[in-house]
Amino acid sequence: MGKLPKAYTQFQRDFRRVWKAYDQMGAAVHQEGPLKPKCRELIKLGIAIGGRLEGAVKAHTRLAVEQGATAEEIHQVALLAITTSGFPTAMAALTWMDDVVSKRRRPRKKKR
Repeated sequence: MGKLPKAYTQFQRDFRRVWKAYDQMGAAVHQEGPLKPKCRELIKLGIAIGGRLEGAVKAHTRLAVEQGATAEEIHQVALLAITTSGFPTAMAALTWMDDVVSKRRRPRKKKR
């Protein structure tokens, strides 16, 4: 896993009991159903896009890549958001995703 944002690690230190409960809930919901880790991360990425949550989009992009998602799969999540959350939301998400994907893999291909 990559380096966590300072605010995240600070929250872990300052509010240990709350963090522990949150972390346990996160583990429980991930283990509750049949979805594979990559699928779960792509779904969480879509949720983050809909909420326009830049930090969560970047985090779940990174986690999706770590679970084997390709740049094309990640970008499709943003494209799917166009008809649900709007074009500006999807464009913002693509820029946030590219901040992560371009550091890990080659940039997305431009289609003609």
